[in-house]
Amino acid sequence: MKFMTFKFTILKYKTITSVRYKYALIEGLNKHAKMTILIEQPDHQLGSQMEEKKLCSETNETCELVLDGGFVVPKDISKNDGCVTQEIAASNDAFVAPEINSFGQSFRDYNAESERQKSVEEFYKSNHINQTFDFVKKIREEYSKLNRVEMSIWECCELLNEVVDDSDPDLDEPQIEHLLQTAEAIRKDYPNEDWLHLTALIHDLGKVLLLPSFGELPQWAVVGDTHPLGCAFDESIVHHKYFKENPDYNNASFNTKYGIYSEGCGLDNVMISWGHDDYMYLVAKENGTTLPQAGLFIIRYHSFYPLHRAGAYRHLMNKEDEENLKWLQVFNKYDLYSKSKVRVDVEKVKPYYLSLIEKYFPAKLRW
Repeated sequence: MKFMTFKFTILKYKTITSVRYKYALIEGLNKHAKMTILIEQPDHQLGSQMEEKKLCSETNETCELVLDGGFVVPKDISKNDGCVTQEIAASNDAFVAPEINSFGQSFRDYNAESERQKSVEEFYKSNHINQTFDFVKKIREEYSKLNRVEMSIWECCELLNEVVDDSDPDLDEPQIEHLLQTAEAIRKDYPNEDWLHLTALIHDLGKVLLLPSFGELPQWAVVGDTHPLGCAFDESIVHHKYFKENPDYNNASFNTKYGIYSEGCGLDNVMISWGHDDYMYLVAKENGTTLPQAGLFIIRYHSFYPLHRAGAYRHLMNKEDEENLKWLQVFNKYDLYSKSKVRVDVEKVKPYYLSLIEKYFPAKLRW
């Protein structure tokens, strides 16, 4: 097995890849064992709105979403907010985001004073300094070989229990919990879109890059928000100030609005910072998944927050990107706001997701 050697800028930052079951009790990891995840519920009551959603002022009614395992998430009935359709809202099954995360803070609040926020900022400093155009080009070529491991999708889900994402200010749990929270919330609102349920389950599997068998990459090369390289760094990017230490920052070919690209060139032709998104996209595509293009788009760009939250870089998108972005924005609501301390009965939902894996993927994949 060959690994590449890269020269990194070393900062005072600790990479954490060990298992941290602060709240979780997990029994058995093979596919025949019973597996239960118990998650401590927060003392505060979950809120019932997200920043883009219009509240239903006429009735002020609320309904409840009961995830498998019995934990009740309060939610209200909203009209079309650009993410949830009127039909879904009217069905009383529309997921509504809590106002605060499992730490009692606003979601994606990168300015809150806490030890975790300091760690997150250190992460983004490392990320913004080291993610260069040349670095991404080389590492993408290496990992495109898919010559490290052969395993199934569910085996990878179980491996992901060894990962905690240090770039995320909202989540401090084993990753499989977040995957199931997201997938189950979407399943309630979009019961007929099984490809979207599976996309939610697998969207973060690329985080196995943090593990030794996948090269044990530093966190700044695996997680966190992504952004284009080869053009100017948009100011909407989190902790933008640290790009001044990136070698690409003063490259005359890269520091304009379009850089090396042209208007409407399509995101397929844009180099995006390397991480778990692009890796899982490569795994899915090269192993012949039958997921629709919208599913692959979600996997590849779900961390591209400057685009789907701030509207940056849309001048690089083509018509197909615009259509797929609509599904990504639907997905993002669940990906971000389902991060809460919810109890999920893994054994209860596992057969359903195994059936979707069999439908859309081969039994074994090259990773």
